Amino acid sequence: MKNFPGYKCSLCGTEYLQGQVTYTCPKDGGNLDVVLDYDVIRKKFQPEDITSRTEPSLWKYLPLLPVDEPQGDSTPLHAAGWTPVFALPRLAKSLNLKHLWLKDESRNPTASFKDRASAVVVTRAREIKAEVVVTASTGNAGAALAGMSAAVGQKAVIFAPKSAPQAKVAQLLIFGAKVILVDGTYDDAFDLSVKASNEFGWYCRNTGYNPFTLEGKKTAAFEIWEWWIEAHRDWHKQDSTLDDHPPLTIFVSVGDGNIISGIHKGFKDLLTLGWIPNLPRIIGVQAEGSAAIANAFHANTEIITPVSAMTIADSISVDLPRDGVRAVRAARQTDGTYITVTDDEIIKSIAELGTMGVFPEPAGAAAYAGLVKATSLGVVGSDHPILVLNTGSGLKDVRAAMRAVHSAPIIEPTLDAVKRII
Repeated sequence: MKNFPGYKCSLCGTEYLQGQVTYTCPKDGGNLDVVLDYDVIRKKFQPEDITSRTEPSLWKYLPLLPVDEPQGDSTPLHAAGWTPVFALPRLAKSLNLKHLWLKDESRNPTASFKDRASAVVVTRAREIKAEVVVTASTGNAGAALAGMSAAVGQKAVIFAPKSAPQAKVAQLLIFGAKVILVDGTYDDAFDLSVKASNEFGWYCRNTGYNPFTLEGKKTAAFEIWEWWIEAHRDWHKQDSTLDDHPPLTIFVSVGDGNIISGIHKGFKDLLTLGWIPNLPRIIGVQAEGSAAIANAFHANTEIITPVSAMTIADSISVDLPRDGVRAVRAARQTDGTYITVTDDEIIKSIAELGTMGVFPEPAGAAAYAGLVKATSLGVVGSDHPILVLNTGSGLKDVRAAMRAVHSAPIIEPTLDAVKRII
């Protein structure tokens, strides 16, 4: 790609050309950032050239991606991204907020944010003619890889901990991937998948390892940018004084750190191009039982110390986050912070978002739980425009969802029985 000269290590800053590296920095193991040719992009495109495109998927932002558009007929691979943003007026009122929205990533083809990364990685795999793509996953990343691979006939192998929710395992199997359940943690599955990749020559999709995952996830930032432009226009039509407000604050649940890092990368790309004046504020939310990145942030360090992760939110349950350094920077470089929430707070948030017609999985609800705590701590004010990211569907983990509600009563089929419970 002309707009993709190479990579840059996020730790030591060493730059590499295409073909010199594939996954991480050979010097220090640091995550690699894909470097775009910003000068070429700037000469060829203006923001309007992008926003005027009518493609209803992440491929709308092809000029800002380091892959070519996937070939062939329309498939789920072409449908990832371009998820809706909903207003949450009643929840905003309950939190004393003037402006609150939710971007619902459960509308992706396999019902999670991870479709963004997998769509780009599978496209890259086809470009380099990889025979097999492999990943480790607690469920969502694997389902996304399996689904995107099935769409184009790409072979996929998924390593998942045996504790992964059955709904997620079912997706993996239905999409025809080779599924291997590991008697261990996500981190055990991660390490094993890397070993298998090296042994068999498979192309590894792992987040916090393959630099193209970040490129897929950054497309959410592009969508937020475009949505925010339209929101401003609507505000100005109603009242020009509404333009005078704090910057947008985005709440993101964090596990291995790749989603928040991807969103940060997307906004940094836009800033480098000169298409936005500043970065939005990004606040990461971790479960208290899986808070290695939050711990590092609040200790004012980039040294990520592993934890023994234990949380109901399996999608963000990680002992050693593989993209922890960039995740710390995503909050620090945007004047953001990290919030930790309990499993009980996550479960409560599942039910609260349900009252607005949104059904999040625990990891998605964690972001909203973080907002609730942030308002009580004064981290955000009433006039701050807030966007919460729901990263996946509650149908991914029905067992967790049932903990958020009361069981439905069972009655005999008579009207008297109905009257007794009304």
